[in-house]
Amino acid sequence: MGCLSLKNPKQKQALRAERRKKRRFASGIRQRWLRSILTIMAVIVVFMGVAFTAANGFYTYSTMRSGLEAEANTTAAFLRNNLNLDYDECKASCIQLVQNYAGRDRLELQFVGSKGEVMASSYGLFAEETVRTSDFSKALETKNNVYFVGENPSTGERIMSVSTPMIYADGRVVGVLRYVSSTRNADRLIWVGLLFAVGFALGALLLVYVSNRMYFRSILEPVAEITDTAKRISAGSYGVRIQKKFDDEIGELADTVNDMSAKISQAERMQSEFVSSVSHELRTPLTAITGWGETLLEGDADPEETRRGISIILGEARRLTSMVEELLEFTRIQDGRFTLNVRTCDLRADFEDMIFMYGSRLRQEGIKLEYEASDDEIPEISCDPERMRQVFLNILDNAAKHGGEGKRIHVSMGLEGDRIVTRIRDYGPGIPEEELPHVKMKFYKGSSKARGSGIGLAVCDQIVELHGGTLTLENAEGGGCLVTVSLPVTQ
Repeated sequence: MGCLSLKNPKQKQALRAERRKKRRFASGIRQRWLRSILTIMAVIVVFMGVAFTAANGFYTYSTMRSGLEAEANTTAAFLRNNLNLDYDECKASCIQLVQNYAGRDRLELQFVGSKGEVMASSYGLFAEETVRTSDFSKALETKNNVYFVGENPSTGERIMSVSTPMIYADGRVVGVLRYVSSTRNADRLIWVGLLFAVGFALGALLLVYVSNRMYFRSILEPVAEITDTAKRISAGSYGVRIQKKFDDEIGELADTVNDMSAKISQAERMQSEFVSSVSHELRTPLTAITGWGETLLEGDADPEETRRGISIILGEARRLTSMVEELLEFTRIQDGRFTLNVRTCDLRADFEDMIFMYGSRLRQEGIKLEYEASDDEIPEISCDPERMRQVFLNILDNAAKHGGEGKRIHVSMGLEGDRIVTRIRDYGPGIPEEELPHVKMKFYKGSSKARGSGIGLAVCDQIVELHGGTLTLENAEGGGCLVTVSLPVTQ
């Protein structure tokens, strides 16, 4: 028997397409980032390289110039001590000093006449017969040391020279001592420094490139995984989770996506349960209405039975109307069309009227409604009395449905600080602890088998919040559920 393939051709093709998308996603961000960071680094490195080369060249040439000027000043100082000789003896002394110069292995010392002719050189043979660089003419003009760097017109070699004029006592120019050195070694040092700077720059760029690729691999792979999971969630795979690998922004993003996935899964499940619940809630009264309608159409029922059937039809129709109104109100809250008709009212008086009316109904069901009157002077507040009546009735209805087996409901209203606090407690089984955080969520019914759409408390919570108050649910000591509605006196 042959091995069965785990994926059919379409699945393999889809998988390859998904991988190509991931590569394009990663390469797109990586390329944009690398282009940006490498451009910035290249500019910085080039700037630093140019600055380093310029500084190195300046330092090298400055050191070389300082050396030549120091030699020139030392020699000139020595010769000036012999300027008390006659003119010809002075010139002969300069020529003799040049010919016997001990530093000829490092640089050339020339004695140049007033017309630029080279009269003596430490090298013996004259490399140039006439000096044509600017340092000579400026030294004669200013009678000071003059520095020159550039190409020697006679040899084409790049040189550095310092010219020091020798002035006789009567102001005549005996000649010019000219120190000349090739810049070949200095230029070689500058080029070595430049190559070092270029090598350092390339190494820095390579390090940046490699480190950024590693950095991006640590970011893009988790981001690609998160993106893939988000796509799966958008495609309907609610509840899938991402494995958290980092405790940083990527890990926080993974936690957020996981939380979103869990909430969407929960919302989807609750919505499905809501549809099922509403379908059941609609089917029950519709079945009763249809059945009694058909019975009444036959005309065989006696008046008492007819009256009973009409009563059932009216009751079920009212229940359907109440459900539809609840759904419409929830829809208006969700899309922001829900408004309050606020006016000043005596909330306690309205609450007590509602207790009296609802108590009669509960007595018919065998449930005792206990009202604890408060001695507090409760002021009138600004609220929508119809909406607050709706909130209290819904809470009482839930207490009767879910805690009716306790046969008792206790209610109270009082002033606590600057808030009016209303408490409604039943003596039923209470709410499972794991369901308490979710009972006010839309569509949530939990483990309760009682009739209802699961949006009543969500609507009540929104109404109370619009009044600036809070609605909390908790399990009371000794059993049962306690609902607390707190409203501010002033808004």
